[in-house]
Amino acid sequence: MDSTWLVLLSLGLGLAVGAGFVWILHIAERRGSHAAQVASPAVPDGVDQVLDAMESAGVVLDPSNNVIKASPGAHAIGLVWNGALVHQHLIDLVDRVRRTGESVTEECELSRGPFGDANIHLSVRVARLGSRYILLLAEDRTESFRLEAVRRDFVANISHELKTPIGAVGLLAEALDDASDDPDQVRRFALRLSEEAQRLARITQDIIELSRLQATDALGDAAELSAHKVVKAAIDQNRVAAETRNIELAMRGDKQAFVIGNEKLLVTAVDNLISNAIQYSPDDSRIGIGVRNAGGVVEIAVTDQGEGIPEEDLDRVFERFFRVDQARSRNTGGTGLGLSIVKHAVQNHGGEVRVWSQPGRGSTFTIRLPEASTTRPPIGDTQ
Repeated sequence: MDSTWLVLLSLGLGLAVGAGFVWILHIAERRGSHAAQVASPAVPDGVDQVLDAMESAGVVLDPSNNVIKASPGAHAIGLVWNGALVHQHLIDLVDRVRRTGESVTEECELSRGPFGDANIHLSVRVARLGSRYILLLAEDRTESFRLEAVRRDFVANISHELKTPIGAVGLLAEALDDASDDPDQVRRFALRLSEEAQRLARITQDIIELSRLQATDALGDAAELSAHKVVKAAIDQNRVAAETRNIELAMRGDKQAFVIGNEKLLVTAVDNLISNAIQYSPDDSRIGIGVRNAGGVVEIAVTDQGEGIPEEDLDRVFERFFRVDQARSRNTGGTGLGLSIVKHAVQNHGGEVRVWSQPGRGSTFTIRLPEASTTRPPIGDTQ
């Protein structure tokens, strides 16, 4: 074979090898572009702006169930954490829509926080968004459920609780009329009448406060708060009542414990616990108020040296109008709503309140709230 054919053969082989490399590079480029497109978190045009403008919860998920976009409302009610849906039931709905291709609408009841028994009621719709994404929309219906519950409870409880002081006012008014010629009797009945009127005012105020807490998510403008300052404010509101009976209010604990919430509501909750402890503590005793930060949970504990609560009543102390000692409650002016207000105020903050008590040794009420600086971990589905 002469040199001309060898040169031509070499050129042909070089062209074939070069063409092969070009083809391989082209295929690699196409696959790389496809992979980049699959991994891209971009959503269809306009969806970002729509989600940002939504007041309700909206979430876009990719084929791996990663959250690539969520509205502020989805974060506000705790549906999303660390780029994923929190509740297993919602994940199951998304998987069903991806598998069948059919949209799903469902009413759900899901846990509100990482602990406690407060729930949220959602109207959820899940549908495909293009060929790759899934769109989940959730409307918070918790308020309407609460309103209905408040309406039922109000009608059932208020008629029973108000008839006693109202009846007493009527009887005292008649007694005043009959004793009009006896100044001492008039003064005595007038004092009793004033006490019953004050009792009616306290019941009415507590009912209004409790109804507000139950009827809406009453946090208002939530902000980062120092638990230490919240407790200090509540102690200041009870200092005079404690000093009158020579009861020491001793405070200690973590000054670096912070929570997210409404300052007025949290101060009211702690104030009710301290006031309750003062009412049921003996003179010359001590009430301890502590703040502790443990594993992402801020705990505020109020411990008294009172008579304690019988074990059979521990599960009922947070019920509306429940009183362990009916006679003493009348003497102290208690309405039976203070601990119920505490419970609902704490639940509105995604927390819980616990009680330990032993007759003859006193009681400890503990408010537990998520720490402000801790991202909430995933929680199970409670449907």
